[in-house]
Amino acid sequence: MKRRALQREFGFTNWGGKRRGAGRKPAGERAGASHAKRAKLAARFPVLVTMRLRAGLRNLRADATHTLLGAAFAAGSKETFRVIEFSVQSNHLHLVAESRDERALARGMTGLTTRIARGLNRLWRRKGKVFEDRYHARILTSPRAVRIALIYVLNNARKHGAWRGHGADEFSSAPWFDGWKGPTRKGADSCPRLLERARTWLLSIGWRRHGLIDPLELPVGAEVWA
Repeated sequence: MKRRALQREFGFTNWGGKRRGAGRKPAGERAGASHAKRAKLAARFPVLVTMRLRAGLRNLRADATHTLLGAAFAAGSKETFRVIEFSVQSNHLHLVAESRDERALARGMTGLTTRIARGLNRLWRRKGKVFEDRYHARILTSPRAVRIALIYVLNNARKHGAWRGHGADEFSSAPWFDGWKGPTRKGADSCPRLLERARTWLLSIGWRRHGLIDPLELPVGAEVWA
């Protein structure tokens, strides 16, 4: 009897089953990418990746930071994983990458995340975590989806109001992108490409079936992705 009274006093009302709020909590102030098992990835499909910084860190859209990130994307690209396009926003990064499979993607992203975090911590003279949670990955399985992803990455700063010029966003791989509609390829002809060229059919040729990209074309909502 005494034991039951103590149980009621401390709120022990359930001996079994899943407790509300149990389990691993997402890192950072907001829930990040799902911790469910990653989807299977075939080498012929590019991937759209988003990496979000922890709250309270500096703006990534600065010259020194952009130089560091570009070098990290280039150094982190291997035979089994490579970054093809990217854009730098104030507190997150968007990448279009190619990978042999989901395991190579995970290994490549782990190495890239570590490389970037160490570099930013040195640059900012700080210690601690840099990224909020796991990266978000979306597999691109059609030419239309790849074209939408390219617009989303290369013109993302227009979506956020951080870039309003007629030329390509300088804090991205857009100046070296060869799929623009019209003569807007600033530096693309005179400078070597920073990152590797696409090897998948979808990312190199397939998406062009839906037309080249206008430099002022804005990203669309998720409901039209297919």
